[in-house]
Amino acid sequence: MTQHSGRLIFGAAYYDEYTPAAAGPDRLERDMQMMVDAGFTTIRIAEFTWGTWNPAPGVFDFTHIDRALDAAAAHGLDVIIGTPTAAVPTWLAARHPEVMGVGANGLPNQYGPRQNMNILAPAYRHYAEAAIRALAERTAPRAHVVGFQLDNETKYYDAYNDDIQRAFVDSLKQRFGDGPEGLDALNSAFGLNYWSNRVSAWEEFPDVSATINGSLGAAFDAFRRGLVTEFLTWQRAIIDEYRRDDQFVTHNFDYEWRGYSFGIQPAVDHFTAADAVTLAGVDIYHPGEDRLTGKEIAFGGDISRSLKDGDPYLVIETQAQGQMGWLPYPGQLRLQAYSHLASGACGVMYWHWGSIHNSFETYWKGLLSQDYSPNPTYREACVIGRELKEHAASLAGLSKRNTAAIMVSNEACTALEWFSLEAGFPRRLAGGGTGYNDVVRWVYDALFDLNIEVDVVPADAPLERLQRYDLLVVPALYSAPQSTIDALRAYATGGGSLITTFRTAVADENVQVWSDRQPHGLSGLLGLGTDQFTRPEGVRLAPTGALARVLDSPVLTGTEPVDLDARVFMELLTPIEAPEGTGQVEVLATYEHHAWSGPAIARRRLGESGSVTHLATWTSPELLRAVVLTVLDERGLIGWPEMLGGTITVRRGVNGRGRELTYILNYSREATSFVLPVRGHDVLGTLGAAGAVVDSSTTVTVPAWGVLVVEA
Repeated sequence: MTQHSGRLIFGAAYYDEYTPAAAGPDRLERDMQMMVDAGFTTIRIAEFTWGTWNPAPGVFDFTHIDRALDAAAAHGLDVIIGTPTAAVPTWLAARHPEVMGVGANGLPNQYGPRQNMNILAPAYRHYAEAAIRALAERTAPRAHVVGFQLDNETKYYDAYNDDIQRAFVDSLKQRFGDGPEGLDALNSAFGLNYWSNRVSAWEEFPDVSATINGSLGAAFDAFRRGLVTEFLTWQRAIIDEYRRDDQFVTHNFDYEWRGYSFGIQPAVDHFTAADAVTLAGVDIYHPGEDRLTGKEIAFGGDISRSLKDGDPYLVIETQAQGQMGWLPYPGQLRLQAYSHLASGACGVMYWHWGSIHNSFETYWKGLLSQDYSPNPTYREACVIGRELKEHAASLAGLSKRNTAAIMVSNEACTALEWFSLEAGFPRRLAGGGTGYNDVVRWVYDALFDLNIEVDVVPADAPLERLQRYDLLVVPALYSAPQSTIDALRAYATGGGSLITTFRTAVADENVQVWSDRQPHGLSGLLGLGTDQFTRPEGVRLAPTGALARVLDSPVLTGTEPVDLDARVFMELLTPIEAPEGTGQVEVLATYEHHAWSGPAIARRRLGESGSVTHLATWTSPELLRAVVLTVLDERGLIGWPEMLGGTITVRRGVNGRGRELTYILNYSREATSFVLPVRGHDVLGTLGAAGAVVDSSTTVTVPAWGVLVVEA
């Protein structure tokens, strides 16, 4: 993976080009020495400075690149080289305005922001290739250049350029056939007879920027996600001509942005795009101060680790001081770093080293502030760097053996933008509201709170991959092909515990609604299905059976009252006339309302160990957690981490030398005491001396914003 597989990567993005002259002629030397003092191993350079080192077509000035490389080499620091293509230089936009992306309004983007281009434009590709080749040729031979980062947080930037739309039509011809039969198949699959949207000739194919057809719009978005994969693959092929075998290729994937990293990225299929890299990379930003929970760190990490089927990943960007409201409390920077490692990261890098002195990100603070002097955040980074070096043998190479997974889908995400949960109309027309990622995070956060670690699998994951897991949770899989439904059926009937939610298996891969009871292909297994649904106003849930028993157990769910309101969306479930199999439907909760009644949460056992559980409505987080515990309890899968859920966060794995490693993370401003269930060595010395043996069944205290790492 890297030249130094036995150590952890620790560092930051560094831009000599941004350093003001007033910082002094020796600023670069002082920066490098401060990095060494902080225990840094690596910097990343070059990605956002295309216009500086390529100031005109065919003109290259690598002064700043060489200065940074030479200084890093002199101080024993590795370097990751970022290709510069995320921000086009002024000369390219001036000479070739066609490289700018065109919005849905038909107008080209104005120059100024980054990532406003058409990544398919021939002129953009031509000059980007020249820049990438010149940069790679210059830097790849350097011994301390350990890898290359392709672009930056690449997406399709919602571009509707004519060449993109022509390529989309070509892809439809390839998929359906370019003759009359192909047009018939296209019109049938996408339901284009509606409102006279039928296409009678390929040359009459309409502009899709204003389409009202969700199937066509979703297909266009899927095509544009494919452009991202193609773009990164194209860059990878260029880099491969120059890099050594020991130099990795990565990319900093990012997530849906809600002021921080929130849910799966709508504009990129991470699972296919990751084929373009040798090392999965990620940018993870999250709330801080009193709002630090660890959930966003874990969510981004679990997806990133899953992109390469469990291989380590690199946190290429995360916050140091960050934006307003993110300045870490004492101990939080350290807790955040270990939180990334606890998910399987091979290293942590900050965006960025020194705060810049002008432009858009002036107040997106780096590890250092504007005066470049050591501050409390930097000093805490020094502690992290020292510990990572000292304890690398224990901390490096973490791998996971998770028994639970969540299935996610870009296609379902897009479909629920077209058919919003509350309104059924596009979210952009319905004033926003709840989206797909809200449902995903509702599920993920509940599992996190229970200390149930998960892998994240795509909707096209083969059955063999799904069968690794005892528990598979499928939130709001609105749109999916029959092959996915068949895999879910086989998983449940083959002994897996399947949990599905409302709005699952509604439509096929073309976003055409199935014509049988929902969830399609699964209602027969559940013994219940729906063809009616609404918003739950004044509806409450009445737990019954096994769910009621779990809720009555303070050991499992505590003593606080549980919110039983139904929220956002509800399906009305009724029995299937001829359910598959012989198991009985077990109703776990019913609706309480003057008009609505019947099952709200139900499960059915399938064979000796399999089951399907369906939540027909959105519940409170605590009730969802109780449903998950009910399913786990049925199979005897509740262990000590789940029992500590709500008290402390637990993340586990096996380190590079084959020893069990347990991270215990305290996302609280109060110290937390509990009985330690494992025996081993206190890696960091949280409880005393580093490396001291701690016995199981011992009451221990983890300080506020603290971390305890135990190596068996």
